Amino acid sequence: MAKLLQRLGRSSAAHAPIVVAIWVVLLVGAILLGTFAGGQYSSALTIPGTRSQDLADRLAEELPEAAKGSGTITFTSSDGEPLNDEEIAEISSALEAGGSVEGVSSVLDPFTVQEEMATGVEQATAGYDALVAGQEELDAGLEELEAGQAELDAAQEELDAGRAQLDEAMAQLPDVPVDQLPADVAAQVEALEAQVAELDAAQAEIDTQQATLDTARAEAAAGQEQLDAGFAELENAQALLDIMGDYTVVSDDGTAAIATVTFDGSGMTVPAETTTGLKDAISNNLSDNVEAYYSQSIATDLSNIVGAAEIIGLLVAAIVLYVMLRNLLTAALPLMTALIGVGITVMVTQALAGVIEMHQVSPILGVMLGLAVGIDYTLFVVNRHRTQLRRGYSVDESIGLAVGTSGNAVVFAGLTVIIALVALNVVGIPFLGILGNVAALAVLVAVLLTITLTPAMLHFLGYRVLPKKQRAEAKALDHIVPLETSNGKKQTPAPARHPWLTTVGSIILLGILAIPFFSMRLGLPDGSNEDPGTDAYESHMITSEAFGPGRNGPHIVAADLPGGLDEAASQEIITAVGQELYAHEEIVSVLPGGTSEDGTLAIFQVIGTTGPSDAETEDLVHDIRDMSPITVGDSEVAVEVTGQTAMQIDVSENLGEALPIYLGVVILISFILLVIVFRSILVPLLATVGFLFSVLAAMGAVVAIFQWGWFGEIFGVHNPGPVLSFLPTLIVGILFGLAMDYQLFLTTGMRESWAHGRPAKKAVVDGLYAGRAVVVAAALIMFSVFAGFIFSGMSMIRPIGFGLAIGILLDAFVVRMALVPAAMTILGERAWWIPAWLDKILPSVDVEGSSIQDETTFAEAPQGSASADSATNSDKVAVANKGSVPADSSNEPAGHGKHARPAEDQ
Repeated sequence: MAKLLQRLGRSSAAHAPIVVAIWVVLLVGAILLGTFAGGQYSSALTIPGTRSQDLADRLAEELPEAAKGSGTITFTSSDGEPLNDEEIAEISSALEAGGSVEGVSSVLDPFTVQEEMATGVEQATAGYDALVAGQEELDAGLEELEAGQAELDAAQEELDAGRAQLDEAMAQLPDVPVDQLPADVAAQVEALEAQVAELDAAQAEIDTQQATLDTARAEAAAGQEQLDAGFAELENAQALLDIMGDYTVVSDDGTAAIATVTFDGSGMTVPAETTTGLKDAISNNLSDNVEAYYSQSIATDLSNIVGAAEIIGLLVAAIVLYVMLRNLLTAALPLMTALIGVGITVMVTQALAGVIEMHQVSPILGVMLGLAVGIDYTLFVVNRHRTQLRRGYSVDESIGLAVGTSGNAVVFAGLTVIIALVALNVVGIPFLGILGNVAALAVLVAVLLTITLTPAMLHFLGYRVLPKKQRAEAKALDHIVPLETSNGKKQTPAPARHPWLTTVGSIILLGILAIPFFSMRLGLPDGSNEDPGTDAYESHMITSEAFGPGRNGPHIVAADLPGGLDEAASQEIITAVGQELYAHEEIVSVLPGGTSEDGTLAIFQVIGTTGPSDAETEDLVHDIRDMSPITVGDSEVAVEVTGQTAMQIDVSENLGEALPIYLGVVILISFILLVIVFRSILVPLLATVGFLFSVLAAMGAVVAIFQWGWFGEIFGVHNPGPVLSFLPTLIVGILFGLAMDYQLFLTTGMRESWAHGRPAKKAVVDGLYAGRAVVVAAALIMFSVFAGFIFSGMSMIRPIGFGLAIGILLDAFVVRMALVPAAMTILGERAWWIPAWLDKILPSVDVEGSSIQDETTFAEAPQGSASADSATNSDKVAVANKGSVPADSSNEPAGHGKHARPAEDQ
């Protein structure tokens, strides 16, 4: 690999114009691709297979309206007084204009909604009064019917008695024809028959009246059924009003109103053109008397992914570069390559967003990593090249050697970072895998720029890469000057001078910083975490104060209804389920939201007492799930919850469960790689344990600042909350790779010094002196770049910037430059122990390009001198074009090569 990279470096320098042209074409092509084929970033964090995501997918299929993206707009009067009629008219007009914006599905006017709700209550009250009046009228009619029935029954009884008497009298008459009876008896018979006729007529009248009464009774029964149905419907409506609680869209004091906006399509991916058009439509129709504040889903703007704070961080990095390199052109080179890499990464990411769903953090993460590693990797090669020029190498030969040595280390370090980031895909969380892939792309581009464009630009700069005072001296050299690596006159660095004190002190410091980590709670920022004065913050706070915290994060609850129910039975079950939900002490409102076409799925909007990022809200989501199934009569109704808040909770819990697995994978990869590189057991173990310490300490610091609120005023944390759910996993992946960078650049020097005969303790000092300057500069640059994002305009980015910045600071200065060398000093020769059988089977990894250095020449020092016996491989370099004769050198460890190891100084 080292030889291949050396040839690549030389070729890039020899064909510098072509290399530069290729990168210009790639940059322009990426810009055009991202501009014309780019898509929209998503603000949604989803994990397929979670309960909330499964329900959301089902709603998108069965109830598309319920799955559409939405947001809210909060309106207030500028003077803080209740909204007057003129202001209300302005708001209604503005919302009407907003509803006509392309991409907006619907806008609910709060005043219309409030009026409809009030009308509904009035109609329910009037309906109840009408039903009561109807019942009273029906009851009075029934009383009249009962009185008529009583009279009719009495007449019937009297008629029946008269008929009985007539029947008795008729029975006493002789059974002979009337014309044969005596005249007086015949007269009696005629009189009796006349009475019978009268009784028959009276009976007919009674029957007619009975029929009339029966008809009236049937009508009364039908009327009662209608009244009962009306009362049942009204009772159900009242139950629905009851479970709505104090839900309102206009505050009780009339000072605030909240409008709901629904967008076309599902999910939370809303085109920037739509949100911008909506804001413009609203603002154009409002006077200065009305303030409009947009919720986080509408207010989020990714048009400027780099702001003032990020630029300041970049300027600090530029200052560090200039202080180290003392040359403006040279200091500008790492910045230029990093910016080119960032441009390509961001625009390619923009293009990919049109093909796959990509979270809005993706391009920002690419910017952060692209700047940090792009600057550092180029710096490593440039620093090596400058050193070699000052020793007498020609420009192009030095470029090839720098790429073959430091460039080789950069490639190995970069691949380490890429492996750690790509490994995020094994966690099984798609959006996190995509974040890792984007970050890995940024690192890959940075590595490719370092080993191709950097040597091309160094060729153009020539000796101008050096400060003016050093250029003439470098050009005048006609031989290779060996580096003086004897550190006898220098003071031993503190980690090697006081190893026990350094080790214990470092562990105590890291341990204290790690304490908050064990109380970490994962989540996602809401509007309350944004800067005061921003739309998202003001909307969140006004909504919380006027309508309750739960209105900022409503839940969608779905209920599976039994099949084959009529409308009344279905409504009865829906009401019963709503009442069961409303009975929970943490729920203040339950709003039925309709049913699917087949009537088997009903949804509710459930509003709790706490905000989206509160711990109590997590408990509420789990409580709702634990309610399932809800028993209603003979039926069992399964319920499930989704919505943005529930999804965030599921995402956070899944990420929390995946973190130990991913950390274990990264630690295992770290240990194996370092064993291969350093051919030791204890050194990789120290490096890996140190990495674990730095991760825990960095996350502990994040918890203390962003969850506990310590030093909140300094870092703009005015409302502490849960730690960004995917931050720990990102920090593990990114910090692992960067930590391995510093471990390589420091410990390889120690390994080389030890391998060439230096005692283990002195080799630690050699390695520190050889690599600490460039590592300090690289760490400060990375810290500056990441720290610039601490004050980002996006609340989701701040903890990422802080976590990476503090992680770099702790890992570079406490772990790599203090704890590890101090522990290695204590271990002495034991640090480099490795079982013989393992040493035989391990592949040889030439990270520092020793193979190409051994093929070059160096100015020989007297045998046994300090510079000969203590020089590291990185010092034993020369160049064939200066006419030096190759010297016999060895890269074998002591005992296997020319140098016998001196006794360890005690």
